[in-house]
Amino acid sequence: MGDIPTLDLKRKYHQLYNPSPKEVTIVDVPAFGYLMVDGQGDPNTAKEYRDAVNTLYSVAYTLKFMIKKYEQPVDYGVMALEGLWWSDNMNTFSVTCKDDWKWTMMIMQPDFINQDWVIRATAEAARKRELPALAKLCFERFAEGLSAQMMHLGPYVDEESTVLKIHSYITTYGYQLRGRHHEIYLNDPNKVAPARLKTIIRQPIVLKDDQQVTVRSTI
Repeated sequence: MGDIPTLDLKRKYHQLYNPSPKEVTIVDVPAFGYLMVDGQGDPNTAKEYRDAVNTLYSVAYTLKFMIKKYEQPVDYGVMALEGLWWSDNMNTFSVTCKDDWKWTMMIMQPDFINQDWVIRATAEAARKRELPALAKLCFERFAEGLSAQMMHLGPYVDEESTVLKIHSYITTYGYQLRGRHHEIYLNDPNKVAPARLKTIIRQPIVLKDDQQVTVRSTI
């Protein structure tokens, strides 16, 4: 059997996963399938958050190796961890109230991944190790649509300046915010110094008075 083909999703969707750190760009994010876990609490201290991230990576890597071995076969890199962040009252959404934060942590999947493969990978991941968040894991299609985004370079605690640039751009060019604050973590903070972290900050938008919505649905 010849070499196994490699699928580079970051390269294929480079406009979504490699934005400029100098200027805000507008992208139209199509529907993708994601492994997802919903939760609540401070990501720095909540066990629920750690369990969610561990579960996502465990199932994502299990899927990768199952596909490489049994399916077409094809190899692909596991995509970056992403997070949607919000609170019930967005007027009080603040870094000083992280215990009240709600979130969806997720990892995008290639389009040939289906529910059957996720079920198989989930069972295999559970066989290998205890994953407390496994019962919360779901595989859903998420269509984010029109969004403004920018690369943030540096520590997570310094993201506010980047967020303000994005929000200023949105209002200046006749858009308004919709949906949930979205972050994509291109580095592992356990392996990369804070000053070298790369985080995509993405905000879904809509033209004023338009009715576009973000859609999340079961696959």
